[in-house]
Amino acid sequence: MRMILIAAVVALGVSILLTPYLIKVFSRQGFGQEIREDGPQQHQGKRGTPTMGGAAAIIAMWVGYLVAVGVQLATDGSGPTASGWLLLYLTTGLGIVGFLDDFIKIRKQRNLGLNKKMKFFGQAFVALSFAVLVLWFPSAQTGLTPASQRISYTRDLTFLSLGAIGTVILVVLIIAAWSNAVNFTDGLDGLAAGSSVMVLGAYVLIAFYQFRNACWNPLLSDAALAGCYEVRDPLDLATVAAAMLGGCIGFLWWNAHPARIFMGDTGSLALGGMIAGLSILTRTELLLVVIGGLFVVEMLSVVIQIAVFKVRHVRVFKMAPFHHHFELSGWAETTVMVRFWLLAAMSAALGLGLFYAEWLSLTGG
Repeated sequence: MRMILIAAVVALGVSILLTPYLIKVFSRQGFGQEIREDGPQQHQGKRGTPTMGGAAAIIAMWVGYLVAVGVQLATDGSGPTASGWLLLYLTTGLGIVGFLDDFIKIRKQRNLGLNKKMKFFGQAFVALSFAVLVLWFPSAQTGLTPASQRISYTRDLTFLSLGAIGTVILVVLIIAAWSNAVNFTDGLDGLAAGSSVMVLGAYVLIAFYQFRNACWNPLLSDAALAGCYEVRDPLDLATVAAAMLGGCIGFLWWNAHPARIFMGDTGSLALGGMIAGLSILTRTELLLVVIGGLFVVEMLSVVIQIAVFKVRHVRVFKMAPFHHHFELSGWAETTVMVRFWLLAAMSAALGLGLFYAEWLSLTGG
């Protein structure tokens, strides 16, 4: 628990202090956001607001995690784990892809950034390398690799094994889906960052609970062993998630309406990768559909809008992603943001409830 708290507090401090510095630097360099001409007209006043602020959360994540690990090393000699490094790699790698996308938007003064092929290649390279690596590095203690070759709900579903190739394909698809889902959600001040805080908070609790009830914990009772978790490095995963949680909260201080800086694709792709990676490494891929329900709905709104328009040449929503639909229907931006935050919180709470209920069903608690 100490590692988790240190990571969160340090990352919060770094993020809340670093973000205003980035605001000044990016403003001087002219790193301002371009706004879609076909979007809500009230957003045109945001043109020129500094972007790429997600870099603050990523840097804060690294600092928070490394400080927490340093304290742990000095205390008992235990260091970082394969799962922790891989999650950091996935998050940072997608953040770099997003940074390049943001930088091109700024330099070319357009809102499209990287072309679809280059953006896809960047995301695919990071996701594919991560997907391959998570099947390596078996633990010397348990023999577990960071990810398994089975689809998982709150733990592996034993009746369905994908094999190494099937697992790599699934992991790449999961990362692509969630990184783009968070990217779609990043359209209002504080919406993506605030919603991600809810999901990350849920995963800090899940990973820590898995650590406390790990199958190799000698203190578990016979009843608890019936519901124990086989996850390679749950405490380290909780620490990384806590570091990003602190970084997001610190960034949100400056990103909440009226935003003084946007996270850009730098932040949204990184957060999507972090969330996807947590689901894979904690073996809760299917449960994430509930925990991150808001992101699922946002992505589905885009898919539905495109599919229906291609088939019937009509629009289901006034604009997709569908948070813009409510803006164009007359809702104030802050109203949309707060209500969507509430939806994100309810989804995360429901996911935690399902996670705990499954454990109770196995342990007879």
